[in-house]
Amino acid sequence: MQKHSEITTLYVGNLPQHSSEEEVRSIFAGFGEVHSVKLVRDRITGRPRGFGFIEMTSRAAETARRKLNHYRFGGRILRVDAALDRSPS
Repeated sequence: MQKHSEITTLYVGNLPQHSSEEEVRSIFAGFGEVHSVKLVRDRITGRPRGFGFIEMTSRAAETARRKLNHYRFGGRILRVDAALDRSPS
């Protein structure tokens, strides 16, 4: 019997301003299936804010977090960690 894998959301920060969702997806896909990529943009200007969220299976997410935290991408050092749950505002 195959156990259903849980999905984990990772926070990725210090992204270069020119990063695309496709580029970020390709980096994380090296560690497992990426379910979604969401790069956050400023609501007013539409400019990238330099961080985003990646959804992956829990096992792949943990491996990606360990391997990609402090990874150099586009001249910047990424910060990768488990995303915190947001409380409703």
